Amino acid sequence: MTDSNLPQGRDSLTEDLLWRGLIQDSTGLDELRELLDGGSTTFYVGFDPTAPSLHIGNLMQVVMARRLQQAGHRPLLLVGGATGQIGDPKESAERTLNPPEVIAGWVERIREQLSPFVTYSGENAAQLVNNLDWTGEMSVVEFLRDVGKHFPVNKMLAREVVKARLETGISYTEFSYQLLQANDYFELHRRHGCRLQYGGSDQWGNITAGVDYIRRRGAGPVEAFTTPLVTKADGTKFGKSETGTIWLDPQMTSPYAFYQFWVNADDRDVSRYLRYFSFRSREELEELEKATAERPQARLAQRALAEELTTLVHGERETAQAVAASQALFGRGSLDELAPETLRAALTEAGLVHLDELPDVAGLLKESGLVPSMKEARRVIAEGGAYVNNTRVSEVDAMVSADDLLHGRYLVLRRGKRSFAGVALRG
Repeated sequence: MTDSNLPQGRDSLTEDLLWRGLIQDSTGLDELRELLDGGSTTFYVGFDPTAPSLHIGNLMQVVMARRLQQAGHRPLLLVGGATGQIGDPKESAERTLNPPEVIAGWVERIREQLSPFVTYSGENAAQLVNNLDWTGEMSVVEFLRDVGKHFPVNKMLAREVVKARLETGISYTEFSYQLLQANDYFELHRRHGCRLQYGGSDQWGNITAGVDYIRRRGAGPVEAFTTPLVTKADGTKFGKSETGTIWLDPQMTSPYAFYQFWVNADDRDVSRYLRYFSFRSREELEELEKATAERPQARLAQRALAEELTTLVHGERETAQAVAASQALFGRGSLDELAPETLRAALTEAGLVHLDELPDVAGLLKESGLVPSMKEARRVIAEGGAYVNNTRVSEVDAMVSADDLLHGRYLVLRRGKRSFAGVALRG
């Protein structure tokens, strides 16, 4: 890891985070600069196990942990075995409580998922922690005496998410979540000397509650900041694609689909995403932004971002396969070199049709949805716009054989330069 004694000014960690737009709220910029630019600080960020995998909505916090550790700070990555059983209040309705044994399994999966992003050796080695270790052993009486008495109810009621739920109803379980998260900060400060917490801007109320609680207990000083919530310019939710949530688990979202999400980023968003997620220097990013503005059709920024993040999350091999698949599907590379799982993932994203037997090429075009009718299929073939496995088909009654199947099962169909689909033979 690099030396955290970065100089003040443009090259300081704090100024870099501000330039990237990564600090939205803070308990004080001067105090934050002292912690981030003045030596090694222990910090923490929390992840509640509400699903079997993290998703790219969590990626901001994961990348920030890596960024801070590379600057010399020590990460405590908290996976909420206790808070995950309660659930942070949502504005819409009460959360569904998952069984403890399910949450315990998710805790372990997420702990493993976080491991590649930080380093667990050296002077600022990262540590994984679970708030069930201290919350689970606390009795109700201890919780109410030692924690609850430090929280004025009027301040808790003033939280926006709580106010939004007062008319429809909020359980004491969710109402008390803020106390549990505040106590996490206190315990990490007491046990590990943690002096900094960060999280998404929607967590600001919970985070400042922890700062206040530590001060009320006569400990500290401690600080906190939040990162902005990531949004899309078109109004759709970040982290969602046409096929659903983009997960970090490769079994839930393939590396190819993960890569494509970033490649397809809106031109209006990509410069902001690069500042948020990339580890390239300010100079490199400014140069890339300039090149992208001059040649937007080349999608240089999107490809740079997609390759960097796919490598970070899934490794170099999967990234190389995703890049190769993107090129091969449009006739700029060899389909034979794609691993079967990569080919299947790519065709699934495009639209994969399963058939019991193979009709002629015209029938394949129709069955895949690339054309609306057999008449249109034959017209496309006659005009030279139909391809099977990147080979142009010129005969309207052309057939395919078992020898044409990729990995003994798949066909890649293309109409023109950009429209493609897949066929998989069952059995």
